[in-house]
Amino acid sequence: MHRNLDEVEFVIFDTETTGLSPESGDRIVELAAVRVKGAERLGVFQSLVNPGRAISQAAFQVNHISSEMLFNAPTIETVMPKFIDFIQGACICSYNAAFDLAFLNNELKLIGRELPCGTAVVDALKMARRLLPSLERYALWFVSEKLGVKTAQEHRALSDVELTLKVFNILKKSLKEKEIFDFSNFLSLFSLPSGKLDDINNQKISKIQEAINLKVKLKIKYLAASNAQVSEREVLPREIRQERNIFYLVGHCYLRNEERSFRIDGILALETL
Repeated sequence: MHRNLDEVEFVIFDTETTGLSPESGDRIVELAAVRVKGAERLGVFQSLVNPGRAISQAAFQVNHISSEMLFNAPTIETVMPKFIDFIQGACICSYNAAFDLAFLNNELKLIGRELPCGTAVVDALKMARRLLPSLERYALWFVSEKLGVKTAQEHRALSDVELTLKVFNILKKSLKEKEIFDFSNFLSLFSLPSGKLDDINNQKISKIQEAINLKVKLKIKYLAASNAQVSEREVLPREIRQERNIFYLVGHCYLRNEERSFRIDGILALETL
């Protein structure tokens, strides 16, 4: 069943931490999130977290959260179950999601929990890279400035969530302008590696392999990585190639009249001719 992006509930979230590495014992000190569906705000979550350890000087200089501020804050054992309840049934999203997800998963492991089964995680940084390929840098403050967002980045969890949400909404609007409405395509383009993403790409790979076996052409709708433009192509597929964990359809493109490669995660629709 295809779902429109505006039918999906998203939780935009952010973490502030004692340092940069959960593997080295760094912990979450602040966790915030906003839950939305289309243009509707459904709820807000925010909490400081007592990490049971000191904050590094480098982290304090960024987020200005001191050990004194955290002395009476709840521990992760109290905060995380409430956060899990807050995100239940939603697709979660942050800016540079791999960083925040590593800290989330570490904290969950420490209390014997895990993300709800099937939770999809998308990366607003990945959205910016794919939809704004000509930018010279992709820091949140820089991307938001380029998109005309006037809010400054404060490096506190809730304010960064609000800034990310503004960027997310602008980028989602640009998807609609490109007539990309389907949640499966959204996940294929912007989610972190997961079983759900594998299923989406494997369905595409299966159709492509069938066309290769039958020696028939494919009509594809494609979001180009180079310029973020959507086009329709007719392609005679020759092989499926994998490079650095990215799968490509390689074949003769009749639009260009030459052999071309197409990222499979950028293929929005395909049918045999």
